[in-house]
Amino acid sequence: MSPRSRKKDWCVCGARPSAVVMKRSLAVMLMLIAATAALAASDKQPAPPGSFAGAPPQYTSFSAAELQRGFMALAFGSDLRIGARPRGIRRYDHPIVARVIAGGSVDRGAAMTRIIQEYADKVPNLHLTLAHDTAADLEVHLIDERNFKAALRAAFGDEVTKTFVDRTNPQCMTSVKSSAGGAILHSVSFVIVDKGDAVFLDCAYHELLHAFGLSNHDQRNPWTTLNQNRMVGYLSVYDRDLLTILYDPRVTPGMTAADARGVLRSVIGGFAPAAKP
Repeated sequence: MSPRSRKKDWCVCGARPSAVVMKRSLAVMLMLIAATAALAASDKQPAPPGSFAGAPPQYTSFSAAELQRGFMALAFGSDLRIGARPRGIRRYDHPIVARVIAGGSVDRGAAMTRIIQEYADKVPNLHLTLAHDTAADLEVHLIDERNFKAALRAAFGDEVTKTFVDRTNPQCMTSVKSSAGGAILHSVSFVIVDKGDAVFLDCAYHELLHAFGLSNHDQRNPWTTLNQNRMVGYLSVYDRDLLTILYDPRVTPGMTAADARGVLRSVIGGFAPAAKP
Protein backbone atom coordinates (compact mmCIF):
# COMPACT_ATOMS: atom_id res chain seq x y z
CA MET A 1 0.00 0.00 0.00
CA SER A 2 1.19 3.51 -0.74
CA PRO A 3 -0.42 6.46 1.04
CA ARG A 4 -0.28 10.18 0.44
CA SER A 5 0.33 11.27 4.05
CA ARG A 6 -0.64 14.58 5.55
CA LYS A 7 2.04 17.22 5.99
CA LYS A 8 4.21 16.99 9.09
CA ASP A 9 6.50 19.61 10.61
CA TRP A 10 9.99 18.56 11.67
CA CYS A 11 12.35 20.32 14.09
CA VAL A 12 15.97 19.48 14.85
CA CYS A 13 17.25 21.14 18.01
CA GLY A 14 20.58 20.94 19.84
CA ALA A 15 23.45 22.76 21.52
CA ARG A 16 25.27 25.58 19.76
CA PRO A 17 28.33 24.14 17.91
CA SER A 18 31.85 25.39 18.50
CA ALA A 19 33.57 27.74 16.06
CA VAL A 20 35.91 24.97 14.88
CA VAL A 21 33.03 22.63 14.20
CA MET A 22 31.15 25.41 12.42
CA LYS A 23 34.16 26.09 10.16
CA ARG A 24 34.53 22.42 9.37
CA SER A 25 30.81 22.14 8.70
CA LEU A 26 30.94 25.14 6.39
CA ALA A 27 33.84 23.61 4.49
CA VAL A 28 32.01 20.34 4.12
CA MET A 29 28.87 22.16 2.99
CA LEU A 30 30.80 24.09 0.36
CA MET A 31 32.37 20.87 -0.88
CA LEU A 32 28.95 19.26 -1.14
CA ILE A 33 27.57 22.23 -3.04
CA ALA A 34 30.48 22.07 -5.47
CA ALA A 35 30.08 18.32 -5.89
CA THR A 36 26.36 18.49 -6.55
CA ALA A 37 26.48 21.49 -8.87
CA ALA A 38 27.53 19.27 -11.75
CA LEU A 39 24.45 17.15 -11.22
CA ALA A 40 22.01 20.02 -10.68
CA ALA A 41 18.76 19.88 -12.63
CA SER A 42 18.24 22.73 -15.08
CA ASP A 43 15.76 24.42 -17.44
CA LYS A 44 13.36 25.57 -14.74
CA GLN A 45 9.83 26.18 -16.00
CA PRO A 46 6.61 27.42 -14.36
CA ALA A 47 3.90 24.93 -13.43
CA PRO A 48 1.96 23.86 -16.53
CA PRO A 49 -1.51 25.18 -17.41
CA GLY A 50 -4.27 23.60 -15.35
CA SER A 51 -2.18 23.42 -12.17
CA PHE A 52 -3.63 24.69 -8.91
CA ALA A 53 -2.86 28.27 -7.85
CA GLY A 54 0.57 28.38 -6.26
CA ALA A 55 1.77 25.05 -7.71
CA PRO A 56 5.58 24.87 -7.69
CA PRO A 57 7.71 25.35 -10.81
CA GLN A 58 9.60 22.38 -12.19
CA TYR A 59 12.99 21.57 -13.65
CA THR A 60 12.81 19.88 -17.03
CA SER A 61 16.35 18.66 -17.72
CA PHE A 62 18.16 16.09 -15.57
CA SER A 63 21.39 14.18 -15.55
CA ALA A 64 21.41 10.42 -16.04
CA ALA A 65 22.59 10.10 -12.42
CA GLU A 66 19.63 12.14 -11.13
CA LEU A 67 17.17 10.00 -13.04
CA GLN A 68 18.82 6.76 -11.99
CA ARG A 69 18.92 7.73 -8.33
CA GLY A 70 15.24 8.72 -8.36
CA PHE A 71 14.22 5.55 -10.13
CA MET A 72 16.09 3.26 -7.75
CA ALA A 73 14.60 5.01 -4.71
CA LEU A 74 11.00 5.02 -5.94
CA ALA A 75 10.64 1.75 -7.88
CA PHE A 76 11.78 -0.45 -4.99
CA GLY A 77 10.11 -0.72 -1.58
CA SER A 78 6.84 0.57 -0.13
CA ASP A 79 5.52 2.30 3.01
CA LEU A 80 3.18 -0.47 4.09
CA ARG A 81 3.51 -4.03 2.95
CA ILE A 82 0.92 -6.79 3.34
CA GLY A 83 2.08 -10.30 2.49
CA ALA A 84 5.45 -11.27 1.05
CA ARG A 85 8.09 -8.62 0.52
CA PRO A 86 8.38 -7.73 -3.19
CA ARG A 87 11.92 -8.52 -4.31
CA GLY A 88 12.12 -6.51 -7.48
CA ILE A 89 10.41 -4.23 -9.97
CA ARG A 90 6.63 -4.13 -9.90
CA ARG A 91 4.82 -2.99 -13.05
CA TYR A 92 2.10 -4.08 -15.43
CA ASP A 93 3.21 -6.47 -18.15
CA HIS A 94 0.21 -5.92 -20.41
CA PRO A 95 -1.92 -3.00 -21.67
CA ILE A 96 -3.63 -1.24 -18.76
CA VAL A 97 -7.36 -0.58 -18.59
CA ALA A 98 -8.35 2.12 -16.09
CA ARG A 99 -11.75 3.02 -14.72
CA VAL A 100 -12.88 6.08 -12.74
CA ILE A 101 -15.56 5.36 -10.14
CA ALA A 102 -16.97 8.82 -9.48
CA GLY A 103 -18.42 9.78 -6.14
CA GLY A 104 -18.29 12.38 -3.41
CA SER A 105 -19.90 15.79 -3.07
CA VAL A 106 -17.74 17.47 -5.74
CA ASP A 107 -17.90 16.17 -9.31
CA ARG A 108 -14.32 15.46 -10.33
CA GLY A 109 -14.98 12.56 -12.68
CA ALA A 110 -14.16 14.48 -15.86
CA ALA A 111 -11.01 15.95 -14.29
CA MET A 112 -9.80 12.51 -13.19
CA THR A 113 -10.47 11.13 -16.66
CA ARG A 114 -8.36 13.94 -18.18
CA ILE A 115 -5.51 13.15 -15.79
CA ILE A 116 -5.52 9.47 -16.74
CA GLN A 117 -5.57 10.43 -20.42
CA GLU A 118 -2.58 12.71 -19.81
CA TYR A 119 -0.62 9.75 -18.46
CA ALA A 120 -1.64 7.73 -21.50
CA ASP A 121 -0.50 10.46 -23.89
CA LYS A 122 2.80 11.29 -22.17
CA VAL A 123 3.89 7.72 -21.35
CA PRO A 124 2.84 5.70 -24.43
CA ASN A 125 4.39 2.45 -23.18
CA LEU A 126 1.73 2.28 -20.47
CA HIS A 127 -0.67 1.32 -23.28
CA LEU A 128 -3.31 2.90 -21.07
CA THR A 129 -6.99 3.13 -22.00
CA LEU A 130 -10.16 4.09 -20.17
CA ALA A 131 -13.15 1.83 -19.67
CA HIS A 132 -16.67 2.52 -18.46
CA ASP A 133 -18.76 0.03 -16.46
CA THR A 134 -16.40 -2.87 -17.17
CA ALA A 135 -13.67 -4.69 -15.27
CA ALA A 136 -10.43 -2.72 -15.11
CA ASP A 137 -6.81 -3.27 -14.12
CA LEU A 138 -6.77 0.07 -12.30
CA GLU A 139 -9.73 1.49 -10.38
CA VAL A 140 -9.77 5.09 -9.13
CA HIS A 141 -12.42 5.78 -6.47
CA LEU A 142 -13.34 9.44 -5.95
CA ILE A 143 -14.66 10.03 -2.42
CA ASP A 144 -15.21 12.67 0.25
CA GLU A 145 -12.71 12.83 3.09
CA ARG A 146 -15.31 11.83 5.71
CA ASN A 147 -15.90 8.57 3.81
CA PHE A 148 -12.21 7.72 3.42
CA LYS A 149 -11.85 5.30 6.34
CA ALA A 150 -15.15 3.61 5.58
CA ALA A 151 -14.06 3.05 1.98
CA LEU A 152 -10.79 1.52 3.17
CA ARG A 153 -12.63 -0.77 5.60
CA ALA A 154 -14.97 -1.92 2.85
CA ALA A 155 -12.04 -2.68 0.57
CA PHE A 156 -9.49 -4.14 2.98
CA GLY A 157 -11.20 -4.94 6.29
CA ASP A 158 -10.93 -3.40 9.76
CA GLU A 159 -7.53 -4.77 10.79
CA VAL A 160 -5.64 -3.70 7.68
CA THR A 161 -7.34 -0.29 7.69
CA LYS A 162 -6.47 0.36 11.35
CA THR A 163 -2.83 -0.62 10.83
CA PHE A 164 -2.59 1.52 7.71
CA VAL A 165 -4.24 4.62 9.20
CA ASP A 166 -2.34 4.39 12.51
CA ARG A 167 1.00 4.08 10.73
CA THR A 168 0.65 6.63 7.95
CA ASN A 169 -2.20 9.10 8.72
CA PRO A 170 -3.06 9.08 5.01
CA GLN A 171 -4.86 11.65 2.90
CA CYS A 172 -5.19 9.37 -0.15
CA MET A 173 -4.16 5.78 -0.78
CA THR A 174 -3.31 3.21 -3.43
CA SER A 175 -3.22 -0.57 -3.04
CA VAL A 176 -1.25 -2.60 -5.58
CA LYS A 177 -1.62 -6.36 -5.87
CA SER A 178 1.16 -8.13 -7.74
CA SER A 179 2.23 -11.66 -8.58
CA ALA A 180 5.26 -13.37 -7.05
CA GLY A 181 7.11 -12.47 -10.25
CA GLY A 182 6.43 -8.73 -9.89
CA ALA A 183 3.68 -8.27 -12.49
CA ILE A 184 0.95 -5.97 -11.17
CA LEU A 185 -2.40 -7.73 -11.20
CA HIS A 186 -4.67 -4.96 -9.95
CA SER A 187 -4.41 -1.44 -8.50
CA VAL A 188 -7.01 0.50 -6.51
CA SER A 189 -6.63 4.20 -5.70
CA PHE A 190 -8.74 6.35 -3.38
CA VAL A 191 -8.66 10.08 -4.12
CA ILE A 192 -10.27 12.81 -2.00
CA VAL A 193 -12.48 15.25 -3.93
CA ASP A 194 -13.88 17.68 -1.35
CA LYS A 195 -10.78 19.39 0.10
CA GLY A 196 -10.09 21.80 -2.76
CA ASP A 197 -8.28 21.71 -6.09
CA ALA A 198 -4.78 21.49 -4.62
CA VAL A 199 -5.48 18.37 -2.56
CA PHE A 200 -7.41 16.69 -5.36
CA LEU A 201 -4.79 17.32 -8.03
CA ASP A 202 -1.89 16.43 -5.77
CA CYS A 203 -3.54 13.16 -4.71
CA ALA A 204 -4.65 12.24 -8.23
CA TYR A 205 -1.23 12.59 -9.84
CA HIS A 206 0.56 11.14 -6.81
CA GLU A 207 -1.59 8.02 -6.49
CA LEU A 208 -1.43 7.13 -10.19
CA LEU A 209 2.36 7.00 -9.95
CA HIS A 210 1.94 4.41 -7.20
CA ALA A 211 -0.71 2.51 -9.15
CA PHE A 212 1.64 2.09 -12.13
CA GLY A 213 4.49 0.76 -9.99
CA LEU A 214 6.48 3.63 -8.45
CA SER A 215 5.51 2.40 -5.01
CA ASN A 216 7.86 4.21 -2.65
CA HIS A 217 8.38 7.78 -1.40
CA ASP A 218 11.60 9.80 -1.21
CA GLN A 219 11.64 12.86 1.04
CA ARG A 220 15.19 13.71 -0.14
CA ASN A 221 14.21 14.10 -3.78
CA PRO A 222 13.33 17.72 -4.65
CA TRP A 223 11.79 16.97 -8.08
CA THR A 224 9.26 14.16 -7.61
CA THR A 225 5.62 14.29 -6.62
CA LEU A 226 6.43 11.25 -4.43
CA ASN A 227 8.24 13.47 -1.93
CA GLN A 228 5.60 13.81 0.80
CA ASN A 229 6.96 17.18 1.87
CA ARG A 230 5.93 18.63 -1.50
CA MET A 231 2.55 19.38 -3.04
CA VAL A 232 2.88 19.35 -6.84
CA GLY A 233 -0.45 18.57 -8.50
CA TYR A 234 0.69 17.85 -12.07
CA LEU A 235 2.67 15.26 -14.01
CA SER A 236 6.16 16.69 -13.81
CA VAL A 237 8.79 16.03 -16.45
CA TYR A 238 10.84 14.19 -13.82
CA ASP A 239 8.03 11.78 -12.87
CA ARG A 240 7.12 11.29 -16.52
CA ASP A 241 10.73 10.31 -17.17
CA LEU A 242 10.72 7.82 -14.28
CA LEU A 243 7.54 6.16 -15.58
CA THR A 244 9.04 6.05 -19.06
CA ILE A 245 12.03 4.21 -17.61
CA LEU A 246 9.79 1.79 -15.69
CA TYR A 247 7.80 0.88 -18.81
CA ASP A 248 10.75 0.53 -21.15
CA PRO A 249 10.71 -3.07 -22.50
CA ARG A 250 14.21 -3.62 -21.07
CA VAL A 251 12.88 -3.04 -17.53
CA THR A 252 10.80 -6.08 -16.60
CA PRO A 253 8.67 -7.20 -13.63
CA GLY A 254 10.70 -8.89 -10.92
CA MET A 255 13.99 -7.32 -12.05
CA THR A 256 16.32 -6.87 -9.07
CA ALA A 257 18.03 -3.62 -8.18
CA ALA A 258 21.33 -4.98 -9.49
CA ASP A 259 19.72 -6.02 -12.78
CA ALA A 260 18.04 -2.63 -13.09
CA ARG A 261 21.30 -0.75 -12.63
CA GLY A 262 22.74 -2.82 -15.44
CA VAL A 263 20.24 -1.52 -18.01
CA LEU A 264 19.40 1.98 -16.77
CA ARG A 265 22.22 3.79 -18.53
CA SER A 266 21.14 2.53 -21.95
CA VAL A 267 17.46 3.04 -21.14
CA ILE A 268 17.94 6.63 -19.99
CA GLY A 269 20.26 7.47 -22.86
CA GLY A 270 17.80 6.07 -25.37
CA PHE A 271 14.57 7.76 -24.31
CA ALA A 272 15.94 11.10 -23.07
CA PRO A 273 18.63 12.51 -25.34
CA ALA A 274 18.45 15.68 -23.29
CA ALA A 275 19.64 13.82 -20.20
CA LYS A 276 23.13 14.94 -19.29
CA PRO A 277 25.78 12.24 -18.65
